[in-house]
Amino acid sequence: MVGHTGPVSTTEALPSRLHGVADRIPTSLDDLKGPERGRVTLPTRLAWSGLSEFDVDDSGQRLTLYRTLMDCGQREDIVRYVNPALLRQDWSRIRKLTAHRVIRLWESRMPGLAA
Repeated sequence: MVGHTGPVSTTEALPSRLHGVADRIPTSLDDLKGPERGRVTLPTRLAWSGLSEFDVDDSGQRLTLYRTLMDCGQREDIVRYVNPALLRQDWSRIRKLTAHRVIRLWESRMPGLAA
């Protein structure tokens, strides 16, 4: 590599995927306006590899959709694509598959999920 004088460091810190997560969580379940049925197509900035279209009626695809949104989505994305009733229904599965810090933040913002 031109101009490179030393070994490439593999320990350089990447930004945490949890950075700013609290700011991305909507303020309440009532804010969520996602569909209860049908298909959702995420923009490329959220689904750059793998699935970009999800069938909300399929619980496995919906789980992947919601986890993608929790990990990568902005507040507006979460409001647009997450349905409050389906999120409550799936929460016990989501909480097993998502970082504990993220789960605690969501449950503190939306106490109805922890019930």
